[in-house]
Order: sequence, then C-alpha cells, then structure tokens
Amino acid sequence: MSIENGVPVTTPEQSYRADAEALIDDIRALKQRVPKFVVPESKKARVAIASAAAVPPLFVDLAALAIRNHEELSRGGGFGLAQIRDRMSYADAYSAVADELEAMALFVRHSVRVAQNEAGSSALTTYALAKRLAKRPESAALAPHVEDMRNALGARGKSRSKKAAPKPAPAGTSPTPSPATAPKQ
Repeated sequence: MSIENGVPVTTPEQSYRADAEALIDDIRALKQRVPKFVVPESKKARVAIASAAAVPPLFVDLAALAIRNHEELSRGGGFGLAQIRDRMSYADAYSAVADELEAMALFVRHSVRVAQNEAGSSALTTYALAKRLAKRPESAALAPHVEDMRNALGARGKSRSKKAAPKPAPAGTSPTPSPATAPKQ
C-alpha cells in the first residue's frame, strides 16, 4: 500500500467469493454424476433407514446366497439376487466417495479457521501495537482507533476474575437441611 497525495492506494482484493461460488456450482453438478443419488425427504429419513442399512455385509451375502439357492425366496421377481449384489457394489464403491467428500469438507473448514486465525492474529498484533503507540504524545491520534478496537473486541480481553455473587436463598428456606429438621428414620 502506498500513499499518493494523502490518499491510500490499495491493491484490489482477490475475488474469493466468485471462485467459491463457481466451486459450489461444480460440487452441485457432482450430484448428477452420482447414480442412485437420493435426497432425504425429512430429518427422520436417516433414522428410518438406519436399522436395515447397518446389517453386516456378510449377512447380506448370506441372504443373497439363500435367494440363489432357493427360488421361493426371490419373492416373485421383487428385490432379488441381482439387485442385492448391485446395491452392495454401489455401497462399496460410493462409501469411499462419501468419505472423501467428508474429509474435504473437514479440510476446507480447517482452511477457513486457519485464514480466520491469521487475520485475527494480525489484528490482535496491530491492536497491541496501537495501544502502546497511543500512549505516546506523537501518536496520540491512535487513541480513538484503540477505543473502537477495544469496543469491537468486547469482554474477551478483560479480566474475568469477578465471579457472580451467589443468589441469596428466599427467606425461611435453607439450601441444605439442618440436622434438627432432617426427617426421622
């Protein structure tokens, strides 16, 4: 940043918002590439399918084997051996995709926190320097900025040694029973 004729000249900020919106569009387009993609109808949908979805793969394999060996278990052409194998193959393949997307979300959230930390750390360093400089006569003009920053920071920087006084008990009651009023056994 340079100063020309008393007016600060700044470099234009990178447009993260436009880049982020384009990436969100790409992520949403991924839904079209996922076969059998299902959006839950309600908050309870996940709970409703949890029990059967949690059966062990070995159990599913044994059920598929039983269908193959006993035609009467195919339930009249309903959900048969081919469909069971197809769904298990799908689950095996796309669970890795879900894991990768969840990991990516965690890493993006961490990247956001790192950026917030870097900006916040720089701002706190500036605040500390401004507080010291504002005490000097030659930079006393910083005092209003320090006050604004202090107000914006809130109670975070203040000592929390004061503890709230306990509320007095209502008249005629005691927080713990005395031995004289304890119930007889």
